[in-house]
Amino acid sequence: MHNLTSHTRIGLVAATAAGRRHAQTVAAAWPHARLVEGESVADALRSAWGLCDAVVAFLATGAVVRILAPLLGDKRTDPAVVVVDEAARHAVALLGGHAGGGNDLAEQVGALLDARPVVTTATDAVGLPGLDTLGWPVQGAVAAVSRAILDGEPVRLIADAAWPLPALPPNVQPQPATAESGEGGTADAADGGYRLLVTDRVVPLDERTAVLRPPSLVAGVGASRGVPAAEVAELLHRVLAEAGLSPASLRCLASADVKADEAGIQSTADALGVPLVTWPAARLAAVDVPDPSEVVRAAVGTPSVAEAAALLGTSGRPGDAALLVPKTATAMATAAVARHAPRGRLAVVGLGPGAADLRTPRAVAELRRAAVVVGLDQYLDQVRDLLRPGTRVLSSGLGAEEARARAAVAEAAAGHAVALVGSGDAGVYAMASPAQEYADERIDVVGVPGVTAALAAGALLGAPLGHDHAYLSLSDLHTPWEVIERRVTAAAEGDFVTLFYNPRSRHRDWQLGAALTILGKHRPPDTPVGVVRNASRPGERVHLATLATLDPAVVDMYSVVVVGSSDTRLVAGRMVTPRGYRWRS
Repeated sequence: MHNLTSHTRIGLVAATAAGRRHAQTVAAAWPHARLVEGESVADALRSAWGLCDAVVAFLATGAVVRILAPLLGDKRTDPAVVVVDEAARHAVALLGGHAGGGNDLAEQVGALLDARPVVTTATDAVGLPGLDTLGWPVQGAVAAVSRAILDGEPVRLIADAAWPLPALPPNVQPQPATAESGEGGTADAADGGYRLLVTDRVVPLDERTAVLRPPSLVAGVGASRGVPAAEVAELLHRVLAEAGLSPASLRCLASADVKADEAGIQSTADALGVPLVTWPAARLAAVDVPDPSEVVRAAVGTPSVAEAAALLGTSGRPGDAALLVPKTATAMATAAVARHAPRGRLAVVGLGPGAADLRTPRAVAELRRAAVVVGLDQYLDQVRDLLRPGTRVLSSGLGAEEARARAAVAEAAAGHAVALVGSGDAGVYAMASPAQEYADERIDVVGVPGVTAALAAGALLGAPLGHDHAYLSLSDLHTPWEVIERRVTAAAEGDFVTLFYNPRSRHRDWQLGAALTILGKHRPPDTPVGVVRNASRPGERVHLATLATLDPAVVDMYSVVVVGSSDTRLVAGRMVTPRGYRWRS
């Protein structure tokens, strides 16, 4: 599957003046997109197909279909194609919706041209995860099993370990591997039912079985200097085949630091599409292996390279791995293979200040990647429409932050894919900190930044954050007031623009006034102060005052208070803190 990035080569093809105008708009916004010309529109489209990773055609859909039909090969390697109509009303993901990134490209083109993205892939249309969108290789009867999932037919999910999969609909039923089916649940589908296997083992396939390949295997590689890539590749493929393991489940190649520049190993990793991870000799030497070698120790400082590196993998925790293939050697290379246990996945997701259009695409992707979503009830209400069918939702009310953090970590430790949500940025006075206090080495943690309430408030007020500024919470529920007071004094003495989170509640009604008094001792009474309530949410309100005139009664827990520095001033009703560029003087 192609991931659309700033390095993706996008060809633009247009036939009319209007189409060229739209193409120029895209090219001006995206440096990686360019207009492709030819003797005819058909020649230009064929050239773009051959030269680019994706194509945006400002043409009639029928014309694009007729021109490209003879060129179609494999959806895993063909470019994505998006078709935009003459009036730029629709951006249609025509080819490569999942595998080529066409659906994402249609969304991006639509956002740029104010066109409606049209996505017709069945799983996207009904909100189900496509088997080829999970980030893992998928083999076998992918179309047939996907169709069965869509049609509500029973599909048996047979995994050889508890991998963190996204939410799947109720007709996909987990089933433990049986003695007959083996470790990966690989018995023939004698009952004629549909099966989705999750395994790194080579299994017999039929017209009703699809196989997801989890990233469970690490191949440790040692080599003499100058080893040919062909020798490394042949050895790896041979030992995997003899062990009945799929190369598609390789997570990485691993070796010693001294082999980081070994061309034969690096090019083999590149050909397999996996990274090369290297470890210092001292780390490798600390790993217990079945076949240590004093000859190897004398040469590179560790008695094992291949076996030890395979066990360390990417995590550096050999206790999480089992050696499946011991060291096997050729004239110039050695290889060993270890299976690494699945790790739970915890995404800590910042939802932004409230408005859907201030929520990042990555946040949406993580919500749809999760099988379990944990959060404050009012935040979960903002995103329920984004969750996959079958997602388990754990909601709780105000004041249950520690319980939410523990619940999210417990679900991830049990092997699930979990999203823990918070407003703004989850790392700013939110859930990232308590969650990661409890998350241990069993869990992969992914942080998803969000637009903070302070940034949203600053944008509404003007440009108050143009120079140095300090964030402070006035809540003394977790921090003694004496500490808060000392920090406010430091911000005042440093002449920072000061932002107050949690400024005032029904039970904490004096702290804001006290903080403003401290600031007032170090900056003039006409210093601008902005209060933004419910930034980007219903009931949004912006209030401008000064240190001398602000009434704390207009402030509550839904507000952010921004107090200017001694340089902040009002310009046309907007707070501005000068950056101090020399050209202004």
